[in-house]
Order: sequence, then C-alpha cells, then structure tokens
Amino acid sequence: MKKNNPGILLVNLGTPDAPTRPAIKRYLRQFLSDKRVINIPKFIWWPVLNFIVLPFRSIHLSKMYRSIWRKEGSPLMVYSKNQRDALASVVNLPVEIGMSYGNPSIKHSIDKLIAQKINRLIVLPLYPQFSSATVAAVWDGICKVFKNYKSLPDICFIRDYAEHPAYINALKICVKRSFKKYGKPDLLVISYHGIPKRLVNEGDDYYQRCLDTTNALVQALGLNDKQFIFTFQSRFGYEPWLTPYTDTTIKSLPSKGIKYIQVISPGFSSDCLETLEELNSRNRNYFINAGGERFEYIPALNTENTHIDMMYQLVSEFLY
Repeated sequence: MKKNNPGILLVNLGTPDAPTRPAIKRYLRQFLSDKRVINIPKFIWWPVLNFIVLPFRSIHLSKMYRSIWRKEGSPLMVYSKNQRDALASVVNLPVEIGMSYGNPSIKHSIDKLIAQKINRLIVLPLYPQFSSATVAAVWDGICKVFKNYKSLPDICFIRDYAEHPAYINALKICVKRSFKKYGKPDLLVISYHGIPKRLVNEGDDYYQRCLDTTNALVQALGLNDKQFIFTFQSRFGYEPWLTPYTDTTIKSLPSKGIKYIQVISPGFSSDCLETLEELNSRNRNYFINAGGERFEYIPALNTENTHIDMMYQLVSEFLY
C-alpha cells in the first residue's frame, strides 16, 4: 500500500505583478484570451483585445490598482499568501497558492507540490459559488499542466462551497460584528461578481449558487425580505449581465428612503480591486452623491480564523 502524501493547492483568479500599464497588459492579455472568460471567435476578438481593450483599459486600470496597492504588493496576493501560510500551519502539509492568470501560475505551484513527493493533490478554488468562467477555468488549467506528466497524483477537486455551514457561519460572524460596531443599516446589500446572462442560459448554475448563499446567509442572520438586497457587480462589455446591477441599485436607494447601507460581497474570498476600489470607493461615492448618508463595507473573509477553519474543513475530507 502506497503512503498517503497529500498536498493542497489553493487557487484564485490572479493579479498583475505591479500597478503599471505593462504589467496590467500582460495580465489582461492572459485573462481575456481565455475562452472561458471571453467566448468570441479569435479572428474577431484578437484585434479588439490588442488594439482597443489592452491599450485603453490598462490606462484606466493602472490608476485603479495604484489606489489600492500596498507596500507588500497587490491586496489579493498579500491575502492569498497569508491564507496559504495559515492553512499550512493547521494541516502541517504542503500548501501552495496558484493563480489562473498571472503569477504564481497553477503550473508553477503544482510543480512545487509534485517536487515535494505528494501523491494526492487537493484543489480548492477559492470561489464559493461555481461558475464556468472561474472554477471550470481552474479545472482546465490543471488538466493543461498534467497533459505532459507521465504519472499523475490522485486529484481531489472541490467544486464549490456556496452553502457549506462553515462558510455561512464565517459570513454571519462578519456581518453581525459589523452590525454591532456600526449599527444595523437600513439595508444590507449582498453583491456578487456578475457574469453574462448567456452563460446561465447555456447551463452555468452560478446564479443559483449565489442565490443559495444569499438564502442561507439571510436565514442565519434572521433578516426579512425588506432588510437585504441581492445584486451583481463588475460587468464588462456590452452584452447583458446578471441583474440587478450593484451600481445602479446603490444609486437608486437614497431616493427610496434608504440612507444607511452596509455592503458585503460573499463571492470574493480575498479583498481585491473589485471590493476595495469598486465597492468600497466608487460605489460608496455613488451612494453618498445620490443622497445617502452612511455606507459601510464589510471586508471579505480574508484571513479570518473562521475562514481558515472553513478551508480546513473542506480539505480535511480528502486528507486521509
């Protein structure tokens, strides 16, 4: 009987290496060339990407990234490394963080784990709600890495954890702590990253998984239908995305008598550009400029002890 030597790979989307136009262009080129993300024929998309999207969007994004960048680097990378280290200290096993786009790549991190003689690879994509644009892209990346391997480890792949009790409990604790610190708001805005409606029509169950998380969280918090709203942010391009949109919803709330909101984005396991710049800065300004009075952002789970415990619970099923 072979000895069980598991290793854990945590996977997130990725981040540019620096808040500069060249670094952002490298990152965006890889990200937006993935057919899981942009499913447009290459002969149409290639010139649009290289001559329109990359030159102009990199200017805009460089300003946004600079506004959140830390001395240690991108917030997403800082939190991801801390999550890796915290989980490793609990499981006392090799743990690596890999990014679907950018560095460290999934290949780089898998190679590091294999070099440590693991024979079971436990993959935890840090996307609580499955989507073909995120979780399935991780699966594609793993298959691509092992395409040229002559021997394969056992692979345990965690699809998602939208309703996992430890995940819902971690969210509940963060929301209750915020309510206690800042007072209960008129409305809790629960915002998820959007995807094109087309993907849902083609069979992606992301919308349902976001709804599952929302229902479990509001039940745990004891909120009624008038105390929360469920929205989608971060749309890109011109095709219809999941609605209601977070920005247009937030702009409309003050005129309806909603003057104090708290916002949480349960789909992000780490704070990043979409939460820190888009939600906590831009959408805060939208709300205040529309007549709102108080706006509080509830941070992502990041390195909360309850979050690390949740990760441990998810991977522990496959450790022995």
